Amino acid sequence: MAKYHDLRENYELGELLEAHVHANPIEQFKQWLNDAIEHKQKEPNAMVLSTINENAAPSSRVVLVKEIDADGIVFYTNYNSDKALQIQNNPMAALNFNWLDLQRQIRMEGRVEKIGAERATKYFQSRPKSSQIGAWVSEQSKVIPNREVLEESKRKLEEKYKEKDVLPKPVHWGGYKFIPHLIEFWQGRRSRLHDRLRFTLQNTGEWTIVRVSP
Repeated sequence: MAKYHDLRENYELGELLEAHVHANPIEQFKQWLNDAIEHKQKEPNAMVLSTINENAAPSSRVVLVKEIDADGIVFYTNYNSDKALQIQNNPMAALNFNWLDLQRQIRMEGRVEKIGAERATKYFQSRPKSSQIGAWVSEQSKVIPNREVLEESKRKLEEKYKEKDVLPKPVHWGGYKFIPHLIEFWQGRRSRLHDRLRFTLQNTGEWTIVRVSP
């Protein structure tokens, strides 16, 4: 039987000092994401998105960053999915990024809002044809009787659009922007005395930074 309490990882790859971070945490986030890409991290743009369900309980899943704006992070999904319905009911959410090989983590808190249909369509039609078909096939989060239901729907759509490389965007599919008001950067350090720098967005539009004890 595994002895979980004996699992240990030494954190000694880097440090995170106030003098070395960008004054704008969105820019600092982009730098860390680019570092993860350059170091060939698996799915470097993967993030845990946590929303609030109808019972006021947190609900989490992994989604992918597809675009970064000056004020937030864009991801795409089915507007009829559980997460979308939860966002519709309560737009407050949280994100978490974890790049294990770099011993880094970022967590964010903020609100979520829909992006425009034109922007969503442009991204949708830039995806591989198989992904476009998948978005039409999937009634995300809905109960289905078996796998064959998906395969049959996929077959019919492939036949319908066999002469086309671009499909129309489904009305029920689109994008969201997560707009943070808190961003915290975590860098693993020795003796579990990790670096944590927390940025908070003020009413003036300025970001302030503090160091938080590990």
